Amino acid sequence: MSASLPQGRRAVLKALGLGLCFSFVDAVPARADDPKMARPQEGDRFVFPSGDKEGQIITPADLPLGGPQQLAYPIDPDTKVIRNGSLLNGVLLIRLDPAELSDETRALAADGVVAYSAVCTHQGCPVSMWQAQARALFCACHASQFDPRDHARVVDGPAPRRLPALPVTLTDGVLTVAGEFTGRVGGERS
Repeated sequence: MSASLPQGRRAVLKALGLGLCFSFVDAVPARADDPKMARPQEGDRFVFPSGDKEGQIITPADLPLGGPQQLAYPIDPDTKVIRNGSLLNGVLLIRLDPAELSDETRALAADGVVAYSAVCTHQGCPVSMWQAQARALFCACHASQFDPRDHARVVDGPAPRRLPALPVTLTDGVLTVAGEFTGRVGGERS
């Protein structure tokens, strides 16, 4: 009886694995066509994700100089589709003194406003906190910290790489996506 148990478990696991695989494969085409799932596109604007300003366009004036960051989602200005169908589309906007930015960071910024992925590069947790004394973006899951003035360089914690930056520009006073993320978004397991 115990000899058939591993084989029975193996068959169950195999069936589950195949079921999950087929479910995932079936879902991929539908999700790929969903504009809410699409990564930020050049020309997208940014909106507040919640609260009394939910869905409103974010301007540099909405961001306090020197932090903290503001979570945002990209919005297609033509279709008005907010790209909030994936956590990987969350963007952190922070307005800093342009003179404090590294050359690399300044090249991706718009009048001191920088944009980074809101997903930690360690295990995919949200980078949702601000370390005021260090002036760093902070992931509460495992205490990774990122310097937004220096292309989101890791300054502490287990994160293996910087947060990907999202190039931004100003178009008629509105923050606008100017290109793709500078690296792979998400954690080591995302």
